[in-house]
Amino acid sequence: MNTKDFVLETKSVSDEGEFEGYGSIFGGKPDSYGDIVMPGAFIDSLKAHKTDKSMPLMLFGHKASELTIGQWTEMDEDKKGLRVKGQFDLEDPLGQRVHRKVKKGEMKGLSIGYELVKYTTPKDKPGVFQIDEVNLWEVSVVNFPANRRAAIDAVKSTQVEMLRSKLLAGVPPTIREFEHGLGKALDLSNSQAERAVRILLKGLNQGDPELETEKPAVKEAVQNLRNVLGSFLKP
Repeated sequence: MNTKDFVLETKSVSDEGEFEGYGSIFGGKPDSYGDIVMPGAFIDSLKAHKTDKSMPLMLFGHKASELTIGQWTEMDEDKKGLRVKGQFDLEDPLGQRVHRKVKKGEMKGLSIGYELVKYTTPKDKPGVFQIDEVNLWEVSVVNFPANRRAAIDAVKSTQVEMLRSKLLAGVPPTIREFEHGLGKALDLSNSQAERAVRILLKGLNQGDPELETEKPAVKEAVQNLRNVLGSFLKP
């Protein structure tokens, strides 16, 4: 599962626990990973949820192993982004705490948890991914920006395991999917992930001159990728 954080732009937070805002903003400049969410990215996923009479989960910090802190009652796309309306569970202690923090403005972020379906890489914008379609699994309330790193770290192992499971099942990802997924999991920019995977696929050894001239982040990424790929071969 991939995640993406946004400032929580709440229109209102009621004493009864209702709030409304935006879970994702379309367009604009690429984020720190080089991603831009495009209009229409959520339409098919929201239609599928409607057909199934379901909604993406409302979690705290992407903690899927714990109970929800409330429920999303409305989600739709408008010109600005993914508009969300939700209800905190005020009978749940964590739901109460998060509600208080959001109401006081001490908790300022939403982060979407999704599976990437379609994306494009504009030729005139190297290193940029335009996210065209996703399967939206959940929208989490997170601390922003102080807890942004924790939110990313919490899903690293899940992202790597998903890639590992896919390969073990005999369904290898494309090079772009490999770059994008592992770039997210290892906290790399798109250009760093692309460079690291290219070096890895060339079969360079740690002592090779080309790798030695790379930046520390790329060197570390290549070693991490070797470790990850090594785990695919374990029984």
